Amino acid sequence: MRFSIKQSFNVTTLGLAILLLAGGAVAQPPTGTAQKTRTASFTGKYEGVIKDENREQKLTLDLIEEAGKFWGTFTTSRGSFKVLKGAIADGVLTLEVEKPAGAPGTIPVRRDGDNLIATLSEGGKSWTVEFHKVVADEISGEWDAAADAQGQAFPFTLVLKLDGEKVTGSSSSQLGNSNISSGVWKDGKLTLLIEASSGGTIGLVATLDGGKLVGDYDFAGQLQGKWVAIKKK
Repeated sequence: MRFSIKQSFNVTTLGLAILLLAGGAVAQPPTGTAQKTRTASFTGKYEGVIKDENREQKLTLDLIEEAGKFWGTFTTSRGSFKVLKGAIADGVLTLEVEKPAGAPGTIPVRRDGDNLIATLSEGGKSWTVEFHKVVADEISGEWDAAADAQGQAFPFTLVLKLDGEKVTGSSSSQLGNSNISSGVWKDGKLTLLIEASSGGTIGLVATLDGGKLVGDYDFAGQLQGKWVAIKKK
């Protein structure tokens, strides 16, 4: 969002433009958006591979955690099997999974960042498998956005592209275009830094709420507020 002063803007919008043009200031995290320490959920879709001398087998684990209970589906080349339950002890999640014969088997799983490390055993053999979390792309695309500048709506457009957890793209308004200097989509939270024309940055954070991006902005540590965006179809 690059800004130039135009007489047609009211005082509030003019002040916002000046802040965006302020040189050298770097946006700080918006007030009240500090992350709270919490235990990350195991919920998600994970993919892994078992390799041996003869073949490579793809595995999928769709896992749901809610109120301390676990269920889902474990899929191999032989079919899909229900995750019946799970329990956590000493940092290890032990999943009970049904087998073709009907008797449940156990799969111990531990967290490694966003991924899971599982130990699979069968027929006297054991494999250590790294399951990579599959990140759904809910971010890529063009978004119609508006920032609340002290009661005045300031419209702008975001074009976002997700690659893993990295977000790239640009921002534009009636006043010009800017690039996203850094962006991250992780654990349901979007964090963007957008270049101002003078070299300063604008910070945006948001989460998805009912298909909308809803969050806070910080202009050079001098002006904060809310912003919202709706994805174009």
